[in-house]
Amino acid sequence: MAHVSMPKYNSVAIDPVTLDVIENALRNARYEMDAVLFRTAMSPGIREQHDEFPLICHPDGRMVVGQFGSYVDSFLSNYEGTIEPGDVFLTSDPYKVAGAISHANDWLVLVPIFRDAETLIGWSSMFGHMTDVGGKVPGSLPTDATSIFEEGIVIPPFKLYRKGELNSEALNLILNQVRLPIWNRSDLMAIVAACRTAEKRIIEMCQRFTLDIYLSALDLLLDRTYRAMVQLIQVHVPTEPQVFEDYIDDDGRGFGPYKISCRMWRDGDKAIFDWSETDPQSEGPINFYLNEHMFKMFVGIYLIMVYDPQILFNDGFYKVFDVRIPEGCLLKPRYPAALSCRTHGLGRIFDVLAGSLGKSAPQYWPGAGFSSSPHLMYSGYDKNGEWYQLYQIGFGGVPGRPHADGMDGHSMWPVFTNIPNEYLESYFPLLIEKYETVADSGGAGKNRGGNGIDIQYKFLEPGDVSIHDDRWLTYPWGIVGGKPAHRGTKILTRTATGEKIILPSKCDNVHVEVGDTLNYITWGGGGWGDPFEREPERVIKDVKGGLVTLGAAEADYGVIMDSETFELDADATATKRAALVEARGPIKSFDFGPPLAEILANCKAETGLEPPKPPQFANRVGGFSLKAELAGTSPDE
Repeated sequence: MAHVSMPKYNSVAIDPVTLDVIENALRNARYEMDAVLFRTAMSPGIREQHDEFPLICHPDGRMVVGQFGSYVDSFLSNYEGTIEPGDVFLTSDPYKVAGAISHANDWLVLVPIFRDAETLIGWSSMFGHMTDVGGKVPGSLPTDATSIFEEGIVIPPFKLYRKGELNSEALNLILNQVRLPIWNRSDLMAIVAACRTAEKRIIEMCQRFTLDIYLSALDLLLDRTYRAMVQLIQVHVPTEPQVFEDYIDDDGRGFGPYKISCRMWRDGDKAIFDWSETDPQSEGPINFYLNEHMFKMFVGIYLIMVYDPQILFNDGFYKVFDVRIPEGCLLKPRYPAALSCRTHGLGRIFDVLAGSLGKSAPQYWPGAGFSSSPHLMYSGYDKNGEWYQLYQIGFGGVPGRPHADGMDGHSMWPVFTNIPNEYLESYFPLLIEKYETVADSGGAGKNRGGNGIDIQYKFLEPGDVSIHDDRWLTYPWGIVGGKPAHRGTKILTRTATGEKIILPSKCDNVHVEVGDTLNYITWGGGGWGDPFEREPERVIKDVKGGLVTLGAAEADYGVIMDSETFELDADATATKRAALVEARGPIKSFDFGPPLAEILANCKAETGLEPPKPPQFANRVGGFSLKAELAGTSPDE
């Protein structure tokens, strides 16, 4: 483990104005990191969609501003070398940073910030998704992988820069393993530049305010978030254990669904999240190495955004959370388990978290809607013999919320955006023939769940497609009377024959010819609240906007209107709603749709795909069955 000396400073009293200035200077430095990256990166995943995560840390490694929470301590525990001014560290190994990055496509840069040759005053860091890092398929996210060795180059923590000098030989060796070395080099150097920008701003703050005032301000900001989180936990996390579970539909190899289960309760000032009932790790690549610090930040952000959005996100509150994830389960797989499809587990974590917190106070929480982070990859050689390779993140529907409808076709990530269609058509051999929301796909509710989207791609060059998605089998659930949303599907149409093929939600090496089209249809968000309490005027507006059909307005909301003028029939609506309420019975706190056994039995008829086979958990580590080991028994027992 690397030894880093903490700076010596005197804790001083700071007036509120100075603290506010330093806090906002840190926020601005964090957003300046983003601006530098977006202006200099090349890949659309980072440049256009903003698939990157920055942070600025206290000298002891705790994040003061950022998104995902700090991983500096995990890094330091796996690095044994020196840490000096001018050093820049790089890694892409999830297992060497305890899951702080969750697959090999995320390249993480870490910069120690020194005031002088010996005084470490903080850290800046950022990681971003590289479009390709080698491996068996373009995009480096094979849906059938069984180990991380199939997923491209995995970089252990090392000094990309040593005392300010670039290690060109090592970088060239790394770039020789990837399909888009120019993009990777550009994106990596953009990340380094972003971290250097934060370094410069931190040094400037120490010069302006003195080191004592700057570091004392960091302590105050961390402590303030801690005190606020203690109050939120005491009020909103119950002492009675709450259990919530959801499923990843399949593992890309024909097995599933896989259970993710969380047991949550409060003990004094501490909130406990126990994942022990989650299924063992998969042989396929849907394992999600959930870093405990990252999960604590997830919980903190959820509580902060629901109850007090003005609270600063930072690591100050970590000690009030106890996160228990057994080794060998789906959320803490053993090396070298495959991780390339981990976004489905990441998405399901958010749905399970919302459900866990919503068990005791569902009126404050949304339905399911994160569900997954859909990916499309399209690659090949064009007519000029040049390699093209697209990596695109898609969006589903955001769930209905206590105060508003869910957004249609939108990312749950706070800063992610879509790639403009004009950009796609300019830089890749395809046309976007349709980009629209799918009417009725959002769950009905007093506040409607957001609709999914249907993107129709027309391919202009022969190539190969990979698809990553989930929620094709289970439904995004609704809450406090809200209905579940529709599931997603992927339909390939062959231009030569007109044949329509329903593709699995996870597949690689799907060859397409010129003129073939793909309808990439995503899931909606679950509804919130009783749909029969939704104001008829809002339903009419949805029908006029093409978000809800006339049939669904009547069947799901009990609203009767003229099909041409959209004029409300108030009497017929009142009668229809009364009948539907009586037929429905009591409102469900959570509506998951049909039972899982029924979903599996009807899978082929409803989705056009064969149901997944039950997971066997045949993986063996050290001669012991993971299923038995997690249950605390021997294989013989």
